[in-house]
Amino acid sequence: MCIHSTIQNKTDIVGSFLRPERLKKAREEFAKKEITASELKKVEDEEIIKLIEKQKEVGLNALSDGEFRQSYWHLDFFWGFQGVEHFLKDQGYLFQGEETRKDSARLSGKLKFNPEHPVFESFSFLKNHTGEDQIARQSIPAPAQLYAELVRGDNEDYVNKFYPDREELFKDIAAAYRQTILKLYDLGCRDLKFDDCTWAMLCDADFWKTMAGEGFNRDELKETYLKLNNLALENLPEDLRLSTHVCRGNYHSTWAASGGYEPVAQTLFAKENVENFYLEFDDERSGNFKPLRFIPKDKKVVLGLLTSKNATLENKELIINRIKEAAEYVDLERLSLSPQCGFASTEEGNILTEEDQWKKIKLINEITQEVWA
Repeated sequence: MCIHSTIQNKTDIVGSFLRPERLKKAREEFAKKEITASELKKVEDEEIIKLIEKQKEVGLNALSDGEFRQSYWHLDFFWGFQGVEHFLKDQGYLFQGEETRKDSARLSGKLKFNPEHPVFESFSFLKNHTGEDQIARQSIPAPAQLYAELVRGDNEDYVNKFYPDREELFKDIAAAYRQTILKLYDLGCRDLKFDDCTWAMLCDADFWKTMAGEGFNRDELKETYLKLNNLALENLPEDLRLSTHVCRGNYHSTWAASGGYEPVAQTLFAKENVENFYLEFDDERSGNFKPLRFIPKDKKVVLGLLTSKNATLENKELIINRIKEAAEYVDLERLSLSPQCGFASTEEGNILTEEDQWKKIKLINEITQEVWA
């Protein structure tokens, strides 16, 4: 049976979960060289198995490894490519009232597919422990996100060194991604999600000035991001479910950008070659549902109506009413419900407890059973 027809559960997640204290402690000990890599992996394995069982317990259909082996939702993946190096910038990403750690990714040579990329071992472990009744979902940062990091500030000097012709870089990014996706498919992946902040940041002109400089052209960037993502998605197997999560930034319960989807909707919703959009609509910064009018009739939307940034449980009736509002633009059967983002896009995690995150998911489950009964 095609996997597309088996995804009936309207309760969904974006992917990351709060790291358990045991895992945080092990990572600290590894950083101090107090334990070995194999000892850290043993803790990661055990905590991921616990997380998988918990996700099953609360009724989730598509399961995640919580990103427990990663420090960041995006940088760890970038560092796995050949030709990309891990280094520290003078300044981290600037969020509302907080600055992140200073890690970044820049080119050290031509960018190439890495057959030993850590994502393959991580996915295989998730797949082996998911079982037959659930789906192992792999989330990776979008190609557009990689490009945005490679040209962030003085990172671009290294792009200019190795790729004076940007078209050559675009081709190499797409090729590295497509080969990675196909290997994940060979390992059993049938549900792949791009996580992508680039589109939401374009909706906030003030924020994007810090990423692209004063002279950026929004229309040119939209076309560049669309081209990068769609090139990577060419000629993939038909039974691979493709989706994207569009994020406004999620770090230690803070955010990076504001603005509704209208400035990018005609490009992103109508033209990106994914079939599911995970969209943030948890507060006034997210704008209204009107941009959903550009969602094609054959595509679906996962409404991120509950926040992952704090422990306050949303009002059930208010969420149900908002689902009905969204259904004025996208048919109800093509909608489902999730938190607006993961609970820990970086290993710091958002400011709430593990119990709080599961209460959020249980509330989503109650709402979906009522709305789609």
